[in-house]
Amino acid sequence: MEVLVYLVPLALVLGFLGLLGFLWSLRSGQYDDLDGAAWRAIADDEPAEGASKS
Repeated sequence: MEVLVYLVPLALVLGFLGLLGFLWSLRSGQYDDLDGAAWRAIADDEPAEGASKS
């Protein structure tokens, strides 16, 4: 049971660091353009190698 003296504060500190990281990502605009990133992932900008040109 003595280990809880170390684990509970450690869990609280790690949770607080995770919250700070999430808030930082919100403020820096990481979640602004979710649809654009999805379309860029599936966009066919360059023809595949070996594809015939018509």
